[in-house]
Amino acid sequence: MRDVTKLGLRRRLALELWRKLESDSVKNHPLRQLFWECTLRCNLNCRHCGSDCKNVATQRDMPLNDFLAVLDNIAQNTDPHKVFVIITGGEPLMRADLEICGRAIYERGFPWGMVTNGLALTRKRFDALLRAGLHTATVSLDGLESDHNFMRGNPKSFTTATEAIRMMAQTEGFVFDVVTCVNRRNIDHLDDIKNHLLSLGCKRWRLFTVFPAGRAATDPELQLDREQLHKLLQYIVDTRKEGKIAVQYGCEGFLGAYEGDVRNHFFSCQAGVTVGSVLADGAISACASIRANYNQGNIYTDKFWDVWTTRFAPYRNREWMRTGECADCSYFRYCKGNGMHLRDDEGKLMFCHLKRLM
Repeated sequence: MRDVTKLGLRRRLALELWRKLESDSVKNHPLRQLFWECTLRCNLNCRHCGSDCKNVATQRDMPLNDFLAVLDNIAQNTDPHKVFVIITGGEPLMRADLEICGRAIYERGFPWGMVTNGLALTRKRFDALLRAGLHTATVSLDGLESDHNFMRGNPKSFTTATEAIRMMAQTEGFVFDVVTCVNRRNIDHLDDIKNHLLSLGCKRWRLFTVFPAGRAATDPELQLDREQLHKLLQYIVDTRKEGKIAVQYGCEGFLGAYEGDVRNHFFSCQAGVTVGSVLADGAISACASIRANYNQGNIYTDKFWDVWTTRFAPYRNREWMRTGECADCSYFRYCKGNGMHLRDDEGKLMFCHLKRLM
């Protein structure tokens, strides 16, 4: 296992350069990704769901015109072609009007994609979404059949996710990736998952760990220990060298001496810097996993662009995170207190990747 605290001169120099680039990005905060939580309804019952979504949600789906008003406001202030809209949920395919939503977004000049579990993605539906301007998609696959269905709570989930991946891979020019939440159950089967993805024609794969929120907060089987986290990261290093599939670790967590080896970039939390979101109840936030007390406004009372340009202070100046275990950490200059979604309701850090690796 690597000593993650020994960065070496070249890595430190690269991190310092990245830190300067990120400082400029924070200063300018150009909106580049906008998540739309179009529904809280979901057709699965995932063990690790951070949102605790349900088939019948108490929050109604956001009306399309309400979200289009947000896009019109954004388009008045920046080039829509530079803002990628990612439709998420819940499960976006629960909306019968998803194709109408996509077409309206596309006609306003915004490229768009979606995050899906694939359960409701038929060939007919996929073709309709492509005609509506669907640019990209992310599909979840958490293992082979028994492991994936265990995580997703549906015996059909693996088969439908596999078919969704196959459809996308067979569509010329369509860009997609697969995300896998690595846990104690599937950590020893990563090669099997990789080979399955390769057999389907998948070219891009992101591996995440499960953060302790929602249903996952009290499920220890979902959390990797120190040795398992090292094993995961070394697997990514080795697989990247192998070159058969473009794999990287997810966006969360400063990883010390693994930085630069397991992602296409160094760690930085882009929430509120280049990434914003509109949640199902109209709340204006950054990524949809962040807790409600970090919301910055609401589209039903505020103009999105006004909020984006004048608020988001907790996201863009993270010195407030320099408390608790972060207070005296010499790596705070690179980490900035980890991802915003890993802060609890009181602002305390729920999980430190670097500490787990030590």
